[in-house]
Amino acid sequence: MIRVLAIDDEPLALKQLQIYISKVPFLELVGACHSALEARRILDERNVDAMFLDINMPDITGMEFVRTLENPPLVVFTTAYSEYAVEGFRVNAVDYLLKPFGLADFVASAERLRQRCEARNTATAADTPVSLQEDALFFRADGRTVRVRMADLRYIEGMSEYVKVYYDGAPTPLIVLTRLKQLQERLPAGRFMRVHRSFLINLERIRDAGRAEITLDDGAVIPIGDMYRQEFRDYLARTSLG
Repeated sequence: MIRVLAIDDEPLALKQLQIYISKVPFLELVGACHSALEARRILDERNVDAMFLDINMPDITGMEFVRTLENPPLVVFTTAYSEYAVEGFRVNAVDYLLKPFGLADFVASAERLRQRCEARNTATAADTPVSLQEDALFFRADGRTVRVRMADLRYIEGMSEYVKVYYDGAPTPLIVLTRLKQLQERLPAGRFMRVHRSFLINLERIRDAGRAEITLDDGAVIPIGDMYRQEFRDYLARTSLG
């Protein structure tokens, strides 16, 4: 699934984007926003692969918003003004939808987006310093390769371009040059969960959980981000008794 964000300051246009996204099987809507400010908050909290982004918005245009992002998701621009097309491709946009557009045009853009995502994911998988073999992970760090059993992995903390890997038997975490999102995509979702923009945990290591934090079996206290709270609650509901 491609996790997408819809952004348009016009309510009807935003609603249309949501409807079209729901009709494409490989798209998953993670948020719908009326401004770049709202979008920024979601990008800080959630994994977003791509944005359907209106160019003409108040305060900051869609084009300006993309340029403020250090590592922007893939972008499909939407606008009623054709003169923005060339500028859109200068920021490496996947496609450009001219309003008013129909479902057929949207599906064609979504397919281009899918192809770009597949190409990028293939390149990421080849470059990431993490490999998965049976029930263990191999991390390249400090000029060596370290094998860590998944059962020993407690949690991972993201720090922009790096992650800290905390696991049993190590007095200090491994520092690995990769992004938390990229590492998350290599891990089995049934055993690991992103619970905060900066933290990914081994679900088997949870000791107890409150509304805003999780305590692991080694005593580490991990915050729960607002955008991840419902997903974690759903997990607890599926696995808890009483």
